Amino acid sequence: MTTMSSSIKARKISFKLPPTTITDKLHSQQVRRSKALEEQKRRRAERIDASRQLDSFADLSLGLDDEDEDEDVQTEVVREGVGAFATMLESEPQPITTATSVVSPPQSEQTKKKNKRKRKARSKQQDRHQQQTEKHAEPNEWADKCMYAELLEMNSEDPWTATDGLPDDLETGWVVVAPVPVGKRCLAISLNNNGTAPNTMLRSRALGKPLMARFPSSLPPNTVVDCILDSHWRDNGILHVLDVIKWKGQDIGDCETPFRFWWRDTRLAELPISHPPAPTSPKYQSGSVPSEYRFSYPTTLLPIPYHQNTSLASLSAVVLPLARSSRSVTVDVPVPTPTDVSMDIDGAVEGPSITRLPVTIYPDGMLLYVSEASYESGTSPLSSWVPIRSFNPGSELPPSNTEAPLDKFQRLVRQRMERKTGAVSIEVEIQVVCAPLITKS
Repeated sequence: MTTMSSSIKARKISFKLPPTTITDKLHSQQVRRSKALEEQKRRRAERIDASRQLDSFADLSLGLDDEDEDEDVQTEVVREGVGAFATMLESEPQPITTATSVVSPPQSEQTKKKNKRKRKARSKQQDRHQQQTEKHAEPNEWADKCMYAELLEMNSEDPWTATDGLPDDLETGWVVVAPVPVGKRCLAISLNNNGTAPNTMLRSRALGKPLMARFPSSLPPNTVVDCILDSHWRDNGILHVLDVIKWKGQDIGDCETPFRFWWRDTRLAELPISHPPAPTSPKYQSGSVPSEYRFSYPTTLLPIPYHQNTSLASLSAVVLPLARSSRSVTVDVPVPTPTDVSMDIDGAVEGPSITRLPVTIYPDGMLLYVSEASYESGTSPLSSWVPIRSFNPGSELPPSNTEAPLDKFQRLVRQRMERKTGAVSIEVEIQVVCAPLITKS
């Protein structure tokens, strides 16, 4: 238990650490990323072959050949007596014992009541022990199910070298999610089809423990989505949806990244709107402003924007500015009504009315996903994390005189653009110089 807790604590701290310069190319992030992608492809091919059940057809045939039909098939009949089966019998027959009924002496009423009280006390003690065990148990089945990104390695300080640490296929083989909001990573799991009942639970990323009591949502049954619980969810009721693992029992995590994000946005747009619960605070009901409303559970499922155009020009002009900027959205909030005013109107709807309240979502960085990769549990090099701020080990304060990861990423993107522009200009000059020579020849 101590080893598991220490490893989880170390992983939490390392999430905010700056990337370490790795000199061994055999263990670089690029190499590990390629190996992980090949391993995913191999497992996917094995699952497809297993679903086809090709091995079961390997020994089948349509019948005997014509040549075999002409040949005389001799069948040898083995005749044996019962002596060959004598060894299978037991040497000595086991005696058959007859169960005798034991009649216990009658117990008195006091003895029965005393034994009953002992059983109740023992049962309560066992239940209490089981609750304590579950409370302090190790990570459960939902622990470490999120696809957690590695911090992107950016190692180069030379602006004119090609080994800047960024992926080689950054412009063609990646999908960027930005801006990633500030919040707590978790899994949202729906249990049944009754949207009015508490059918959804939130599980933490590291231990899989519940973050709050079950609450009603519009998610369909047997659905698991990767989410970020907004840091101000009690004020805005927002649960940011990052990725889809399962939808109505169908495994979506095995699909490639662009399809998963398309599926996420399409299916979330089809869900009915979940209205916030009625206010329970007497202060709010007595006529306070809507901004004082406190959500008891998330009601808004908000997808995080993703970008498939990852060209250097698009990253520099569109994606990176969005990764730094906050988002403004509106959420439904009940409007308090005076309790002393009675309304006697036919067809009036009971309960508080709803208004739209603007809220601000603050950015935390951006995520990069390999386009061909499927969703996998645990920390994976197939997803890279680029935060806005740098962090000290074991501290929430940014280190002094340290370039933030997102600033460094932007600088390296600009350097690639300059190298690409310089290479194009050199190529154009070569074509201009060589054009007369080619014409004369």
